Amino acid sequence: MNSARATRTTQVFLASTLYGAATLAAALDAGRFPAADRRVLLVSNNAAVPETTPGPAATPGFALLAARFDDVLDWNATIEPLHPSGWLPRPDDVPLWERQLRALWELGEDRVELVVESLQVAPAQALVQLFPGSPIDVYADGLMSYGPTRSKLDPQIGGRVRRLLHLDLVPGLEPLLLTEFGVPAELVPAESFLKVLAELAEEAPASPAAAGGALLLGQYLSALELISPQEEEELHVRMVRGAHALGHRDLVFKPHPSAPARWSRRVEEEAERLGAALTVVDTPVLAETLYQRARPALVVGCFSTGLLTAATLYGIPAARTGTGPLLDRLAPYQNSNRVPLTLVDALLPELEDAAAVGAWAPPTAERMPAELSGLVTAVGYAMQSQILAARRPDAERYLAAHLDERTWRYFKRRRLTALGLPGAVPSQLAFLPRSPAVRRVVRRVKHLRRSVRRTAAG
Repeated sequence: MNSARATRTTQVFLASTLYGAATLAAALDAGRFPAADRRVLLVSNNAAVPETTPGPAATPGFALLAARFDDVLDWNATIEPLHPSGWLPRPDDVPLWERQLRALWELGEDRVELVVESLQVAPAQALVQLFPGSPIDVYADGLMSYGPTRSKLDPQIGGRVRRLLHLDLVPGLEPLLLTEFGVPAELVPAESFLKVLAELAEEAPASPAAAGGALLLGQYLSALELISPQEEEELHVRMVRGAHALGHRDLVFKPHPSAPARWSRRVEEEAERLGAALTVVDTPVLAETLYQRARPALVVGCFSTGLLTAATLYGIPAARTGTGPLLDRLAPYQNSNRVPLTLVDALLPELEDAAAVGAWAPPTAERMPAELSGLVTAVGYAMQSQILAARRPDAERYLAAHLDERTWRYFKRRRLTALGLPGAVPSQLAFLPRSPAVRRVVRRVKHLRRSVRRTAAG
């Protein structure tokens, strides 16, 4: 299908969120993509029940972003009744699917270039499999790009990736994503992204949010099974209490679009008890739209990307809450939320620490902690030691020099022991985790224990 006869180039941009589509629009405005004969925006609604949850195309302002493309296509409609997040093509079906898509999308013999997010999972994984000869650009619309690739990619896919486009949400920090394939990172200029967000704010419905208040961001972490629904309700209530304790009397709560309505009621009840005025934003707008319109005095959340967008791109003070318990409980250690959680915890003040919140200053490359890159590399290696095997010396150096009471929160002794890294066990016993003999003994003991339990149960 990608023969030498092809004379046209079509770029297919996959987006599943309005934030992602805005990132693509900013990259286009900044000239980050070469000229093409045709540009197609392929929209995917990855909600658990897309039939009842509006996708990005139904969000106010989407038409402004779509105007930058020649066509807008619907991935859900293309593969229905299959779900975008759960379907991958069978290898034997790929040629049939590619012919079908070329006919359906009027691609003909065009040279197809793919621009996708979250390459490790569907729908991006499905799309790149269906066009096996196409080069790939990956763009990141959040903090996960600073972490490692979450699973081992087929070299036939990873080797096709030309670059990683990302926002400079942590000034000066280089992403780990896809570095195992030598993929270079390229910045999407902040000024272009802010211009796109300003356009979206113009189109968004009027917000009742009061200017200068504290904005509280909900994430729906219980849907990811990171905490229980009851714990998430309490997390939101702590946001209200913490903002009120800092002197904020005008509060705005932006719940996750899929979160239960009762969570907003709990927040409202707590604000009323404290004597604070609270507004719940129930319209589908980006947090950045509220930054643009209401210019809050403080943004509060757990580890939402919006916290660093506020701090880095808008210069709005931001504070975190709940990151400590999550760092302790997040499992397995390889969970892809670990690096975003680590970054927010390391860079932003705790909401309950009034002095730290009061001393806040906008993050810049010069103000970043000197050891931040080493911390992220060490955490990333501990998460994906096989994928980032070349980073082991860097991880060892960081752990040997910086593992202390403050940084232990980002690591697990069991994980360090399994990988034979500094800090796991006393130095004189450091050979044990990597000793084949010790591992055989441990396996034998575990086997004997299971045998004894089965005998006792019988």
